Amino acid sequence: MSKSGIVNVRMVITEEKILSNIDKVKKLINPNSKKQIVQLEEDTYFKDLVESIKTYLIEYPKKKNFPSSVYKAAYDLVEFATNQFEENTKSIEELIRQREQNIALAGQLKELLEAVENKEEDWKSQVKKAERNFAEDIIETLTIVGKAKDTEIPDYKDAVKLLNARINNLESNLHIEIDMERIEDKSKALSYIGIEIADALKTIPTPIEVPQQITQEEPKQIVEEQQQEYVQEMTFESKPSLWERIKNSKFVKTIRYIAKIRVVLDYSALPEGRGENNQ
Repeated sequence: MSKSGIVNVRMVITEEKILSNIDKVKKLINPNSKKQIVQLEEDTYFKDLVESIKTYLIEYPKKKNFPSSVYKAAYDLVEFATNQFEENTKSIEELIRQREQNIALAGQLKELLEAVENKEEDWKSQVKKAERNFAEDIIETLTIVGKAKDTEIPDYKDAVKLLNARINNLESNLHIEIDMERIEDKSKALSYIGIEIADALKTIPTPIEVPQQITQEEPKQIVEEQQQEYVQEMTFESKPSLWERIKNSKFVKTIRYIAKIRVVLDYSALPEGRGENNQ
């Protein structure tokens, strides 16, 4: 076997390996996969996979002959990561709305508890109106407190204790904090892909790939049109919306975004507005 033949065999093996690595990364960020990335900073396996893909893209010797299969797979990976990042953004916005609602409910429940404890004249009507916002068990517990004539009986004390616990749960939103941390780690990983792979892809000319349905009998003009359509579809510059989405997923921007969310979640009162989409 000639020396050039050996090089070609090695390149085929490398190409297959990179395609495998791209597939592994895609599985790690797929929300439907059983094994997903948890913490970017501690996941050296994930970062090594991304680094191998980036290195292959940057150091490939003849970029004009870059394998179209690898280009397309890497391009699809970046687009998939970008879509997942946007889904994470929607999830974060929903968590903020839940946080706002919970804080508002906590304030309302505090007022209701005070009303029933003090036996205010309209406490029954207040509790009745609250039926649309609180579960049946909370309404029943408020009623127990309101009707109690002796504040020392166990039923009264247990009812007040339960209501205070529910108020604390609504204010602390521990489950939201946990979900936020989970989404934060995923967003960091997705942004990492956007930085390391998307930027490297821009240095590679879009490989020309003739669609399989084209035969040798096809007129030359049709073949050229098909090739041009493929290049337009797979080139970042021809998809400014995709590229802007990728650039908006930069790691630094993600940190700022998460930091802003953290500030919102630390407030004990309702945030005045939502500017997450105006980053």
